[in-house]
Amino acid sequence: MAFRAGLRPLTPSPCASDTFGLGCAPIGNLFTAVADADADATVAAALDAGIRFFDTAPHYGAGASEARLGRALAGIPRDSVAIATKVGRTIVDAGGAAVPSGQVGADTVADLSRDGVLRSLEGSLARLGTDRIDLLYLHDPMDVDEALRSAMPELIALRSQGVVRAIGVGMVWPDPLTRFVREADVDVVMIAGRTTLLDHRGESSLLPAAASRGVGVVAAGVFNSGILADPESTPYFDYREAPSEMQARALELSALCERFGVELRHVAARYPLRLPAVDAVVVGARTPAEVEDFARAEQAEIPEELWVEIERL
Repeated sequence: MAFRAGLRPLTPSPCASDTFGLGCAPIGNLFTAVADADADATVAAALDAGIRFFDTAPHYGAGASEARLGRALAGIPRDSVAIATKVGRTIVDAGGAAVPSGQVGADTVADLSRDGVLRSLEGSLARLGTDRIDLLYLHDPMDVDEALRSAMPELIALRSQGVVRAIGVGMVWPDPLTRFVREADVDVVMIAGRTTLLDHRGESSLLPAAASRGVGVVAAGVFNSGILADPESTPYFDYREAPSEMQARALELSALCERFGVELRHVAARYPLRLPAVDAVVVGARTPAEVEDFARAEQAEIPEELWVEIERL
């Protein structure tokens, strides 16, 4: 598969990736502080590797991810990249007050109101230093009914006005995401951690619904918080230590990949692309080395026999 038209840069670049994007939560200090210079270098490495799709959100570092991505892309022709960000949360300071538009804060709080959507987008545009967003997601809306009633009509209006090129919803849980696919006029959805080698919950209802409605799917969280990147050193699933049986399964997958001369993390990054309706994968990175490694996954030769063996497991 590949990024659909609305998610591709307006100006194509030779040798640009058709299927991989950079997840920018890590450069927003997710779990580990990242220096400004390292964030710049990570984005630069992505550009050098042919990555042209960048996924961020106000929630990532309470605006820090967007601000860093905007700075790192300054001077890059806007039409040569595609930027996805999100609405549905308001950035607040340490005292809980909303920060001035375009500023970085200390935390975020849920806000699915029409005005909240508009204020969030205004702040994102300022931090990113751009006048438009290619893909605007609703971010983890816990109240699906409220989101369908208040936030989603505003996203649709922004798309019709040309402020954004495409709209969608990003979540961890497939069941509410399936409701958005069936009940809202979305272009794409992002599912995090549920279309992986270890977690197939997104495959039973969400992907068939998306395929039937012509809705694209972007897969994120392909390493399930680390266990599919390195099950020995980072045996974490959904940000917690994985159960022992899951660790054993991940180690079995790793040994199988090693037998075929392929890295488990490369197989994990490619797996969602074999599923119906999945257009692309977004992988988070905080260093140039991590970017270069996941970029190699797109070109890695993975024998069909390995996929067959994985299916048998």
